[in-house]
Amino acid sequence: MVVRHSEPFIIGKVRHWFRKISLTTVYRDSEKMLKPSFKESGQCFPLKGNSGFVQIRLRTTIILEAITLEHVDKAVGYNRSNAPKNCRVYGWHQGHDADIGVETGKMFLLAEFSYDLEKSNAQTFNVLDLVGSSLVDTVRLDFTSNHGSPSHTCIYWLQVHGHEPTSVSMLATQS
Repeated sequence: MVVRHSEPFIIGKVRHWFRKISLTTVYRDSEKMLKPSFKESGQCFPLKGNSGFVQIRLRTTIILEAITLEHVDKAVGYNRSNAPKNCRVYGWHQGHDADIGVETGKMFLLAEFSYDLEKSNAQTFNVLDLVGSSLVDTVRLDFTSNHGSPSHTCIYWLQVHGHEPTSVSMLATQS
């Protein structure tokens, strides 16, 4: 579930309505990036400008292994300059699984990568080795640039890959 994000790119009258509401409001179309886009141009969550972020709470606590970021395929999208380019992914345990006894709120870098338009439209990036067994229930994708669009950056599909901890003893060692 998307819990926070930078300002969405909205065209038309809705833009003015959105600015009047709280900065903590999650725009309804943000969930698009958590579902397959089926390679349809425009079926993304657009964020204003060439930098921004999205923060996602996972259904359960996991050991994160990789992140996949997908943009529209070059055979379908005529202008792909709005693809994120330089990205960092952070993770932490926010504590919505109250019964597992893990330290909450300590954010750490999981991955740093550049999305390459010349490669596959779905690119998977492994987490850094030094965080190999850290437990997370919240992830944040920060992008500091895109491939040239000054107006907006589109996220078509963001996936997190990992597995649930297998034992209570593993959870206890993380606290």
